[in-house]
Amino acid sequence: MIGEMDADSVVGYFRGKSILITGSTGFLGKVLVEKILRVQPDVKKLYLLIRAPDAESAKLRIQTEIIGREIFHVLKEKHGVQFNNFIEEKICPLVGDIIYENFGLDNVQLEELSKDIDVIVNGAATTNFFERF
Repeated sequence: MIGEMDADSVVGYFRGKSILITGSTGFLGKVLVEKILRVQPDVKKLYLLIRAPDAESAKLRIQTEIIGREIFHVLKEKHGVQFNNFIEEKICPLVGDIIYENFGLDNVQLEELSKDIDVIVNGAATTNFFERF
């Protein structure tokens, strides 16, 4: 029973919270995004840091590399025709990259995010194999 109580308190904690997730296009990132949306649909917002040249490209990456994957089948069935509206309401793409200071976000974006984000989950990694350890 203690395990169930712990899981319930974690799920409850995410109600109404905004979460910044890096690495959401990776294997574990997709699993995390799906799990949060499935077990806590009352999460306020998931900000997904996406490496892309512009906002439209970031949205396309989210659609093809995250939301369009089979792991989201249960959520699609649960929400039916409202699935796209649910995703639009919950997921906010952020164009940026972990290799830059402040993810490459400008001061205005950082100021707005700092007011809204409750949790940061860093699941990103660089694919540059010449990085220093």
